[in-house]
Amino acid sequence: MLMPLPAALSALLTDYEKLAAEQTPNDELRGQRLRDLAYTVCVSTGTRTIDDALTTARTYLNTHITGTFAPAA
Repeated sequence: MLMPLPAALSALLTDYEKLAAEQTPNDELRGQRLRDLAYTVCVSTGTRTIDDALTTARTYLNTHITGTFAPAA
């Protein structure tokens, strides 16, 4: 499976988590940006749900340093 550059994946993950943590109710622009980021993280990690994508991204980024990445089955 192709994986994005760690720096690009890290930036996506940071942007998603920061936006998800914001407390802005009923902000349509924020909601659309959050959906766009979720989609991009899913595509970047080859997953279908944001929870799986976040887990895969974190695992990949945590193990990238050691050079031993094995995607979750």
